[in-house]
Amino acid sequence: MLLTEQIAKEKIVTYAKSIFDRGLTSGASANMSIRIAEGWVMTPTNTCFGFLKAEELSVVAHDGTLIKGEPASKEFRLHKAIYEKRPDDTCVIHLHSTYATALSCLPCDDKDNCVPCHTPYLTMRLGPVALVPYFAPGNDDLAEAVGAIAHKHSGIIMANHGPIVSAPDVEKCVYGMEELEESCKIALMLKGLGANKLSDGQIQELLNKFKK
Repeated sequence: MLLTEQIAKEKIVTYAKSIFDRGLTSGASANMSIRIAEGWVMTPTNTCFGFLKAEELSVVAHDGTLIKGEPASKEFRLHKAIYEKRPDDTCVIHLHSTYATALSCLPCDDKDNCVPCHTPYLTMRLGPVALVPYFAPGNDDLAEAVGAIAHKHSGIIMANHGPIVSAPDVEKCVYGMEELEESCKIALMLKGLGANKLSDGQIQELLNKFKK
């Protein structure tokens, strides 16, 4: 069930501040949206997660028209591309979190599964996380690249840019992003140490059980 505009605004302010306070993003480097009946509530352009005001949040119609509030983030088209391919998802979060962004700058052998699975929890939350090539923030080509694979991936890392996650509700989206950041941190800590990873069979077992 879709949230009302007011509740969506309250959730964005609350969770965005939590994300900021815990150091998962800094400055004006993140954006978040929630689907509502009229379109979307979204963080405005050039705003900081730690100091959002509900009345300033952007309310955007399905066609991209600003209904009320400040102008939406320049990444609006990126969010819209995901919603179009994931009709059951109601929340999208994009951060420049440290470890996921660091991993986005490294070579990747498997673009469809770019985060090594050392623990079960990333697979349980998001499934395989994909990597798309670098495009400038706000670029239509970036939205197109993400949209092209969004139907298969609820977690995506944009090369030399950072992660974006979608989910059926706000809490699942926040938890998924947190697990992605933690998994990238573990992957970077263990890089080059020959650490054990989950086998293909173990990963498939988790997907069968947790990914509906």
